[in-house]
Amino acid sequence: MKTNWPEKVWVNSPVRLWVQRREINFFESLTNLPESPSCLEIGCGRGAAIPLIKKMFKNARVDAFDIDKDMVNLARKRQAGLVLVADAHDIPYPDNCIDAVFNFGIIHHLEDWEKGIEEIARVLKDAGMFFFEEIFPPLYANFIFKHILVHPRKNRFYSKEFHYALKNSGLDILPGYLENRFRILGAAVKNIF
Repeated sequence: MKTNWPEKVWVNSPVRLWVQRREINFFESLTNLPESPSCLEIGCGRGAAIPLIKKMFKNARVDAFDIDKDMVNLARKRQAGLVLVADAHDIPYPDNCIDAVFNFGIIHHLEDWEKGIEEIARVLKDAGMFFFEEIFPPLYANFIFKHILVHPRKNRFYSKEFHYALKNSGLDILPGYLENRFRILGAAVKNIF
């Protein structure tokens, strides 16, 4: 699902970049990835988080994708890795090939968000990390924002459903995550079976 103009203003704002910097610092405190990890950002927008991810993990290869072709063209200017037009419902990578996937508030945009989480788990290597910032309906579907922002109106998720979908896809949330009624920020690791 593409974003509408108010969301594009938000994701391209200096405030959003400041928030992402803080979130990256938080992610860094949760774990250590291997030397030179392969990383993937879903819903990269203009690619503002790509340099932040590269700074977080030295020698990282950071690929990214977005469903919006115009945003991908902007992101390609910031990137040495691969930047694609793609959909998180069908991530164009083979199984078990990525060390870390980053999600800055994209999953709640998906019509079938559980499928998006399954796809993330599929492309992650064993013990790979899923770093997420996700928001819940009280923030984006309240009486004001539901008329301004475009989000799926069915199959929305709250904390309980998000936790369950991660667990059901073989992803265990690491201790230290932050959560309230509006959002969750944390990391999950892919189980090694």
